[in-house]
Amino acid sequence: MKILYVITGLGVGGAERQVLDLADRFSSQGHEVKICYLTGPALLRPKSNDIELLPLNLKKTMPGFMVGIIKLRKIIKDFVPDVVHAHMVHANLFTRIVRPFCAIKKLINTAHNTNEGGRARMLAYRLTHSLADVTTNVTLEAVHVFEQKKACPVGTMQAIPNGIDTDIFKPDLLAREEIRTSEHVGEDEKLIVAVGRLVDAKDYGNLLSAFSELCQKRSNVKLWIVGDGPEREKLAGSVKLLGLSQYVRFLGVRSDVNKIYNAADLYTLSSAWEGFGLVVAEAMASEKVVVATDCGGVKEVLGGCGYLVSRKDPTALAQAMSAALDLSPEDSRKLSASARERIVENYSINEIVDVWARIYTS
Repeated sequence: MKILYVITGLGVGGAERQVLDLADRFSSQGHEVKICYLTGPALLRPKSNDIELLPLNLKKTMPGFMVGIIKLRKIIKDFVPDVVHAHMVHANLFTRIVRPFCAIKKLINTAHNTNEGGRARMLAYRLTHSLADVTTNVTLEAVHVFEQKKACPVGTMQAIPNGIDTDIFKPDLLAREEIRTSEHVGEDEKLIVAVGRLVDAKDYGNLLSAFSELCQKRSNVKLWIVGDGPEREKLAGSVKLLGLSQYVRFLGVRSDVNKIYNAADLYTLSSAWEGFGLVVAEAMASEKVVVATDCGGVKEVLGGCGYLVSRKDPTALAQAMSAALDLSPEDSRKLSASARERIVENYSINEIVDVWARIYTS
């Protein structure tokens, strides 16, 4: 089978990593896989050298848009994929626009968020809905939101979750010791970790406010924020303003996130909105206690195996983090073990690949 993935970009994010995971899995099964990305550099790449990356270099002008249509049309005509599977709003809409100009055997569109834009984008989704054979989102909550916004007719969008590689994201005491030793984190210190792009949706301002409240009661806590993005300078300024410089570190983009999860005593997500919350699932698979905001499909993923608080409420977030850190070793172990069990049973990448294989071939 020939599979062409189309995605808005290959920057550092959950949707991007999910596409690469799917591509690698299908390639390892002997399928021919290519990935086309619309804009930006490829900061993330597949593990397999057999997967060809095809940059479209789409320009935000009408002539650039037309050139992009011609380029993608040529890619599809030359490759003749059995499935074109697009991810994220720009790629979804762009593949729909291209379809009338070339033959596509099967077009699948996957949204990755409850919030993929305002009324104009929802209207664009609705007007072009018939051009996709299958439309999906990553949680039931996200599907319901799309239906409420009339981005798709009720009952036409499927909920298919992201998959987690539980062979990579798993408890690892050696990794914990390695990272904490190399970064000079003492055994008596409590390390809180957050992972994600430094963008408005992740609401790191909420996290920093909550962490500031936590530091007023505890002196043995540290916060690591893994990721990069346009809000880096603003957030660094907030850290200084709050007097948290000795407690907070920005680690940037890391290739050893699975080890960093293991180094943590607590994982925290402070987002204002999410689709699936891939990082929450990865932390749970790593047997970490999780404190997360009730945004998008995060509640669905967490499934009661962690702490859930209201969005944009730093006091509630601080209180939940404090409660999680106060758990006895036995209670912490039970909660984190149940978290991993939930991910293994419901969100294993192997199971999700099988789901997609059935859709691709149906």
